[in-house]
Order: sequence, then C-alpha cells, then structure tokens
Amino acid sequence: MLYKFYETQRSLMEPFTDLAQSAAKVYANPLSLFGQHPLSQRISAGYDLLHRLGKDYEKPEFGLRTVDVDGVEVAIHERIELKKPFCELRRFKRFTDDVDTLTKLKDQPAVLIVAPLSGHYATLLRDTVKTMLRDHKVYITDWTNARLVPLSEGHFSLDDYINYVQEFIRHVQSRYGNCHVMSVCQPTVPVLAAVSLMASRNELTPLSMVMMGGPIDARKSPTAVNNLAMNKSIEWFEHNVIYRVPTRFPGAGRKVYPGFLQHSGFVAMNPSNHARSHYDYFKDLVKGDDTSADAHRKFYDEYNAVLDMDAQYYLDTIKAVFQEFSLVSGNWDVKGVEGKIERVRPEDIKNTALLSIEGELDDISGSGQTAAVHTICSGVDKADQRHIEVKGAGHYGIFAGRRWREVVYPQVKAFILAYQPKPAAETAVSVASPAPVLTNPEPVQPEPAPSFVLPEVPTTAEIKPRTATPVVVEKAAPKATEPMVKAKPSSKLAKSAGTSKAGTGKAVVSVAEAAKPARKRPTQRRT
Repeated sequence: MLYKFYETQRSLMEPFTDLAQSAAKVYANPLSLFGQHPLSQRISAGYDLLHRLGKDYEKPEFGLRTVDVDGVEVAIHERIELKKPFCELRRFKRFTDDVDTLTKLKDQPAVLIVAPLSGHYATLLRDTVKTMLRDHKVYITDWTNARLVPLSEGHFSLDDYINYVQEFIRHVQSRYGNCHVMSVCQPTVPVLAAVSLMASRNELTPLSMVMMGGPIDARKSPTAVNNLAMNKSIEWFEHNVIYRVPTRFPGAGRKVYPGFLQHSGFVAMNPSNHARSHYDYFKDLVKGDDTSADAHRKFYDEYNAVLDMDAQYYLDTIKAVFQEFSLVSGNWDVKGVEGKIERVRPEDIKNTALLSIEGELDDISGSGQTAAVHTICSGVDKADQRHIEVKGAGHYGIFAGRRWREVVYPQVKAFILAYQPKPAAETAVSVASPAPVLTNPEPVQPEPAPSFVLPEVPTTAEIKPRTATPVVVEKAAPKATEPMVKAKPSSKLAKSAGTSKAGTGKAVVSVAEAAKPARKRPTQRRT
C-alpha cells in the first residue's frame, strides 16, 4: 500500500511542480510584467526550489561525448555490449583520427567497472568512468530498475548478480585476452565471490581487482547503515520495506525494495547537510550565481534519481553480507546458472592482484571493512596486494570529485598498469627488426624500429602471418661496401635472431601471446 500511496501522492503533486517551474521562469524573465516586481528574484528562486523538491527524477544519461587524452580530444561512443533482463553491459568506445593517440589507445588496459546496485543508477560513477577513459578501455554494468522488468523474467537474486558478473568478465576476456575489474561499494562482495568461483574452477581470472569502499567484512567499524541491517531480522525487512510494484509500470506485481525508501534513508543520514545545500541553492539563484546553481542541479539530478531493487536480491544481500557474514565466515554457497551449488573460496585466488581503497571519513563502509579482503585472499602473494586509505575522504570522495581525480586515480592507474601485459607491438618489433650495419670501430646498438599499429582487439584470428617482414641477420653483412667490425649481439638481438629462425608462424604466436602479464604467472586452464 505504501508504494501505491507514494505514486498517488506524486501524481497529484506533478501539476503543481510543473506550475512552480513555469512561475519560476515567468518571474525570472525581466521582459515579463511579473519580472518587474522588486522581489521577482526571490519569488523565482522560491518557485524553482519548490519545483525541484517535488519533481520526479528520471534516470540520467552518462552524457560522455569526448574525453581529453594527453591534450587530444577523443570522441566517445556509448553502446550496449550485452543486454540481460536486469542489467546492461555498456562500453565506452573511443575514436580519434590522431595516429599517435590511436596507437596509444590500442595498447591500454581493459577495465570492467562493476557499479553498485544499492539504490542509485550506474551514472553515479560518471566521474569515475570519465577519468578512467583517459588511460583505459572502459566497460560498466548498468543495472535496470526492477519496476521496469516484467514478472515473466522471473526473480533476481544475489546468486544471479554473481553469475552476471562472471559472464561479463568472460565477455571482456574474450575480446582482449584478459581484463582488470573495479568494484565500487556494494559490488565488492559479489565481485570477490565471482572471481573466487572462477579461480576454484581453474578459469582465467582477472589480472587485478580494485575494491573501493565495500563491506567485505561488515563486522569491522560498523556504521549506521550496518547497524540497521544487523539489528533487524529478515522477517522485519520483508514485512516493512518490501512492496509490490503498482500497475502503471511494466513490472507490476513484482516485489521490490522501492527506491524512494532508499533515498529517504540516504537523506536521513545527513538531513542538516541537505537542508543547508538547498538553502545555498536558493541564495545562489537570488544572487544570480549560475555556476553554483548548475553544480547543485547536476549533483541532485543524480542523487535524487533512484531505482527499485528486486526483493529477493535485497533480502539475500542483507542476510549474506550483514547478518551471516558468509564471505568472511567461509560458508557461502552460490547457485550457478546450471543449478550447481558451489562454495565460495577466496583463498583459491592466486593470479589476481588486489588493491583495496577506503576513505578515512567513510560513513557507509567503515574503516577496515574493505581491507579485510587481504586477509581472506590468502592465496595471493603479499607482493601483489596493496591497501590505500584516502585522508579526509568520505564514501563518495574515493570515486568522485577532486580527491578521486588527484589522489586516488593516479595510484589506481599505476597499479593496473603494473599488471598489464606489455603491448603486442613490442614483441612483434623484436622479431621483425633488421640487423644493423656497423661501420664504426666501436659496436653501436641499433635504434628500435617504430611500432606498427595493431588492431584494438588483438585476437589470433585477426593477426595474419607476414612472410616478408623478418630479416635474417647473417645475410645483411655481405651487402656492406666497407670493412665492418662484427659487434657482439645484445641479448635482445640474439633473441630476435633466434625467433627469426623459427619461421613466420612463430612470429604470429609471439604477437598473440602478448596478452600474458609481464610477471611470471602460473598457467590457467580456460573453460
């Protein structure tokens, strides 16, 4: 009944919010009769604020059209790579006609960003995505509002979430050989479960995982959010916060945790801050400070746009993450796509580097909750683990805003790059480089040949043998017209010559194998 009452109230208020918007425009127009009133600025500001407090906020768009890459403006094309009933995998494809920039983009790491399904849309990570696009190929999970999913698609559980993540990881791996995974807040737990299951099956796991502000172990430094989830029973949540979607939506009849309840909880955590922010917005409108007013609109257009979550998923998360602590307790069983029950064993992860990030002032995921990943992932070498605590940052500060761009991102970029395989072009050049002709008395090392441009998707099917490229070192010497001093080949040239003798087919293999990481990693079987 509460959901129906809320929608009825919102429908009744909609004409008045539209009227307030019109009145704000009329009083703000100096050419109108009402705009001549001495208090027109204040009246217009009041109506504008009333409109924003009462309006319905739809899902925003990412709106990323271009990104600056080392001073070059690169075009962005957003497209859906995979479409599932409850989620879409989006890719932000980059385009440029600058040859040097294009070559640079093709060798950059592929990163799957798993956005939270906790009330807000994936566009909450817009700043995260925009920053990552400078140096990475970016994919993101865009979760669907449950009230828009028909009942015929069935329910969505936490196990389904984990299965979705595994499918998305395999999809990106199929294009680039492997990838890196970044999870923000809530998805740290299901992402770790997904990678653990893949490791237990001896599947290829991501090169690295970046976990930001998530409740890996919610028992550490519990916050107000944790306390609510821990102190109420599952039955209490089921009877007090779960409602059916009204008939006006495609998902009519589906049991959900409504987004407006989650939004109310967010506001209730810091009501004075939100009240002050709205009052500052009113004063900015009166003063004519359009820059500050636009910044307020952009933030609250995102913050006030919320989605419904399927009841099964919501209750599963409360139980597994905040009440039974199944991940850290080692007793979490997940049902796969084929119905097989599998135990989540984080200790089976051995070939994926770990980076955890926490905000010093995080009031949603307390101190130590994310860092707990290093304890349970005992199979990962300590040299491949790192933890960062961002001083002065709250929950949102670790993935958005100035601290994210200036403090966190440079460290994330360096960590991912450290575990990214060397570009395939480097391997190809070592095979195809001609032998140097030496005329000096002292041996001189040859300069490396310029790298040729590889396709963005380095799959073996697209790399064709080139029989004319390799040059045999021994045949280059007779062409010299002057006496030469034979220089002792460097280790790199010796390796190149050895590779040339192996034939053209070997050169193709060296290019295809560039997806292997720079450090030595145990062989994994892909299934």
